[in-house]
Amino acid sequence: MLYQIHEWQRAFLGPLSHFAQAGARMLNDASSPFAQMPGAQRMAAGYELVHRLGKDYEKPAFGIHTATAHEHEIAVIERVALDKPFCQLKRFKRFSDDPGTIEKMKNDPVVLVVAPLSGHHATLLRDTVRTLLRDHKVYITDWVDARMVPAAAGPFGLDDYIACVQEFIRHIGASTLHVISVCQPTVPVLAAVSLMAARGEATPRSMTMMGGPIDPRRSPTSVNNLATTQPLSWFKGNVIHTVPPNYPGRGREVYPGFLQHAGFIAMNPGRHLNSHWDFYQDLLRGDLDDAESHRKFYDEYNAVLDMPAEFYLDTIDKVFQQFLLPRGLWDVAGERVNPAAIERTALLTIEGELDDISGLGQTEAAHELCSSIPATRRVHKVIEGAGHYGIFSGRRWRETVYPQVRDFIRQFDAAPAGARSVVKLSDARKTR
Repeated sequence: MLYQIHEWQRAFLGPLSHFAQAGARMLNDASSPFAQMPGAQRMAAGYELVHRLGKDYEKPAFGIHTATAHEHEIAVIERVALDKPFCQLKRFKRFSDDPGTIEKMKNDPVVLVVAPLSGHHATLLRDTVRTLLRDHKVYITDWVDARMVPAAAGPFGLDDYIACVQEFIRHIGASTLHVISVCQPTVPVLAAVSLMAARGEATPRSMTMMGGPIDPRRSPTSVNNLATTQPLSWFKGNVIHTVPPNYPGRGREVYPGFLQHAGFIAMNPGRHLNSHWDFYQDLLRGDLDDAESHRKFYDEYNAVLDMPAEFYLDTIDKVFQQFLLPRGLWDVAGERVNPAAIERTALLTIEGELDDISGLGQTEAAHELCSSIPATRRVHKVIEGAGHYGIFSGRRWRETVYPQVRDFIRQFDAAPAGARSVVKLSDARKTR
């Protein structure tokens, strides 16, 4: 019922938001006589603020059409490499008319960025992708809003997420691939690669894990505490709702995006209030650059998706309440997840010193679990002064973190000596 109430509220605010947008444009248009009225700029600023507070925020586009690679500007085309009901595997194909640049790009490492399925769209990693395109062939998991997936597609749990990641790795080609997981997917990615290694399949050349809850028992944050202070039944009864009839996924149980967004805001309400007030003041002063920065940030921040209920509850239960991965007790489709089975894949873990979502040590725990990876093929980095988002987006990511990720991938881009030959999945299952 809560979801339906939200839809009624959205239907009520929609016309008001459109009216406010029209008012702001009318008062901002230099050719309009209304723009010459006393106080027009103040009224226009107020109207735009109302518009942005009441509008619907649709999924933004990646919008990456050009990039710089090997000191040349190149064209980029976004393609769907594999289309699944709950996720699209997207590739950012690079093009150039410079023969030297083309030759260099052919030899660039292949990277799969596994984006979080945790409220925001994969476009939150736009800066991550754009930076990686300088020196890599880039794929990304683009998760689909669960309210847009027909109920006939069936449920989608944590095991399904792992199977999806494995399918993408095989599709791209594990033996030449480097995987980067950001935040929440560090856990299912480690599980996916562990299971592939145990079956005798080829595994990626490297894994880079950034700010993820491999072992949430270490330096628990407010996010971890919420998951452990309430029983699973509380989450089922309070945050899981049914998609209403006006969406393709009608009848599907989800953790709605609007509830997740409310949680994001509740973590730092004062900061968001000040940000909107500053936006209003920027409009009054005519500071268009800062105002546009605000628009871009909140166009992304306010665009959220519904998560499948099965996936969300599995994550709360298995990752944040039972800690099955670090305890060595996690079974996926009848197979035990054993990170010690990984031998050839190099491992880089990255944490932000000031991360308030995944505390220090939570990602580093992967090194103890991946005990069969030689110490010479494992690296851990703590980024001073970085919060959660700073390790994969913004200036600190581009100038401090990315060079280390790039160099690590380059170091282990060649197939390791003595690497086992690729075993077909059907054969691996016969011999496990």
